[in-house]
Amino acid sequence: MESEEQGREQEQDWGGEFDPLGDAGERRVLFGALDSFRQYAQQSHYHTTHVRRQAFYALPTAHWTSLSQAPISYLSTLDAVDEAIGRNARLSRDILSSALASFSLPVSPEVSSPLNWHNTATANDHSKASTILRQFTRDWSSEGAAERNAHFAPIVDTLCARFPTGPARNTTRVLVPGAGLGRLVFEICARGFHAEGCEISYHALLASSFVLNHIPPGTTYDLYPYATSFANRVSRTDQLRAVSVPDVHPGEALAAASTSEAVHAFERMEMAAGDFTVVYGQESRRAAYDAVATVFFIDTAPNIIRYIEAVRNCLKPGGLWLNLGPLLWHFQARQEGQQGEPGQAGQAEGEKEEEEEGQEGQQAGSQKRRKEHQAGIAEPGSVELTDEEVLELLRLHGFEIEAHEIRPAEAGYIQDSTSMLQNLYRVSFWVARRK
Repeated sequence: MESEEQGREQEQDWGGEFDPLGDAGERRVLFGALDSFRQYAQQSHYHTTHVRRQAFYALPTAHWTSLSQAPISYLSTLDAVDEAIGRNARLSRDILSSALASFSLPVSPEVSSPLNWHNTATANDHSKASTILRQFTRDWSSEGAAERNAHFAPIVDTLCARFPTGPARNTTRVLVPGAGLGRLVFEICARGFHAEGCEISYHALLASSFVLNHIPPGTTYDLYPYATSFANRVSRTDQLRAVSVPDVHPGEALAAASTSEAVHAFERMEMAAGDFTVVYGQESRRAAYDAVATVFFIDTAPNIIRYIEAVRNCLKPGGLWLNLGPLLWHFQARQEGQQGEPGQAGQAEGEKEEEEEGQEGQQAGSQKRRKEHQAGIAEPGSVELTDEEVLELLRLHGFEIEAHEIRPAEAGYIQDSTSMLQNLYRVSFWVARRK
C-alpha cells in the first residue's frame, strides 16, 4: 500500500503486544527468520542440487555418463534448477530488505553487535523460508486461484451475505487468526470490511508485510515454486514452470475498491503479530469484533478450548465465527516425530505443516509471554477431537451452530496441480454465532 501515508503504514506493519527486539528470545526468532531469507539461495543450492550432483557422480561412470546426455540430460536439469533458485532469491532478498528497513536493522551488522542477525537461522528456519516462497503461489498467483476459491470464497461470500453492503460494513470488524501471507485479510478488506489479521510466524509476517505494504506498483516476480521438488514429476517442464506474483497489486486494488466506500481501505486493514490465544484472550480485546474467520487454522491448536475461549472473548455477543478446514492436528505429528498422514502435512510437495512449524519456532522465543500469561499455544497438554466433537464443544462454550457441512474434496494446500500425487481435503465448513 505505497502512498503518501507510507511512513505511517510502515510504523503499523508490526502491530501486536510487544517489540520483538526488546526480548532476547523473541529477537532470536526474528533474526532466524531474517537470516533464512538472506541465505535462501545458498541453502537451496546446497540441499537441492549440490547433494544431487554428489549422488549422481556416485553412480557407475557408464550410468551417469549416459544420463548426462540427451534425451535425459540430468546435469542440465540441475543447472536449470540452480537458475530457478537464483530467480526465486530475488523475492527472498526483497522481503529481507523491506524487513530490515521496518526494524531499522543494519544490512551488514558488526559481529559483536547485539543486533547481529547474520548466521542465526536454524534448519527449521531455512525450511520455513522455502515454504513461504512456495506459499506465494497459493496466495498471490493466478495459479493459486483454484485453492483460494475453494478455501476463501465460502468465507468471503458468507460474510458478504450476512453483512450487507453500506456504510456500516466499513466498521464491521473481521478478525483472521493465522493470516499467513494476508490474502484472505486483503480479500475481506476489499469487500468493504475492517479486516485484521493475526500471525505468529515471523516468516509469514515478513513476507505478508512486504506484499501488502512494500511492493512497488507494476512489480512482479517470476517464481519457480516447484523447482526444488523432484518427486512425482511427469516432466521437467512441470517442475521448472514459473508463476507470476503477485497476481494483483494490493495497494492499487484496495485504492480502487475504496472509491465508493466511506472509509478508505488503507484505514480498514491491520496485521497483528503474536500468539492468537494470548493477544485476543485479553480484556482489552473483549467483544471487539463482529466476526472471526479461521481457514486451515483450528487444527493447529494443541488445546482447542484455548482457541474457543479466545474467539468467544473477542467476539461481540451475536458475532459470527466462520471456519473452514480439516482436522489434521499438526502438533501431534510433531510430537510423534512423524510428518503427518501420508500425502498430507510435511510432504515435499509443500503441504501445510511446514507453514505451521512457524508457530512452533515462534513459541521457542516467547518464554517471557508464556510465563506472564500461561495461555499460549505452547502450554502443556493436547487433545485431538473429531469434527462432531468440535461442534459439541462450541455449543458447550456458548455458540449456536447456524450452518455446517463437510464439503467435497475440491483442493489441496499449496498443491502442485501437475504432480502425480494429488492430496485433496474434505473440509468442515461451519458458521457459529456467539450467544
